[in-house]
Amino acid sequence: MQVVWDYRMLLLQGVWITIQVTVTATMLAIVLSLLAGLARQSNVWLLRTPATVYVELFRGTSLLAQLFWMFFVLPAFGVSMTPLLCGVLAIGLCNGAYGSEIVRGALRSVAREQREAAIALNFNRFQAFRIVVLPQAARIMTPLFGNLAIEVMKASSLVSLITLPDLTFQARNINLVHVVTAPVLIVVLLIYFAIALVISGGTRGVEHALAKGRDRLAA
Repeated sequence: MQVVWDYRMLLLQGVWITIQVTVTATMLAIVLSLLAGLARQSNVWLLRTPATVYVELFRGTSLLAQLFWMFFVLPAFGVSMTPLLCGVLAIGLCNGAYGSEIVRGALRSVAREQREAAIALNFNRFQAFRIVVLPQAARIMTPLFGNLAIEVMKASSLVSLITLPDLTFQARNINLVHVVTAPVLIVVLLIYFAIALVISGGTRGVEHALAKGRDRLAA
């Protein structure tokens, strides 16, 4: 473990970049999930068609290929991005496509009778969605979005392939110099596991808050 201690600052720098990529890509993925999921539920084809194309394109192709395409191909067309921005966009876009199915499934899980009851109470469509449908769908989406955030965290290791010095990148460089694989990789796995535990804990906190809100309404 001496090697890990000697290179602790490099590993901490890698952890910081991994956290940056995870947080920003997760935020982007959730926003895109909501927009694409709602658009695919729309009756307006101008909203539904582009959302469907986006979801099928990014869900049906490899994240690694998307990452390489953005980093190596787009500059040939005059679009250059930093490795950090490229990694966040690729991971966020790909996972946003998967997340849109979470949103769509959660919205469909709310019974039609709920919407009909809201209309009977003289709510318009937007009020029925905001007051009746969305709070129920949010409770279903929360744990699934937690899983999505963990998938984003694991996918963040791919940014090491586009020269971004994240945790995986730093660990690989240390191993190349010292050829001491086991201690470094054990520490890296534990760090990823710790980040996943933090995400899971935050997700449970949000679930608990939403459950308390539901209990207050029921009372």
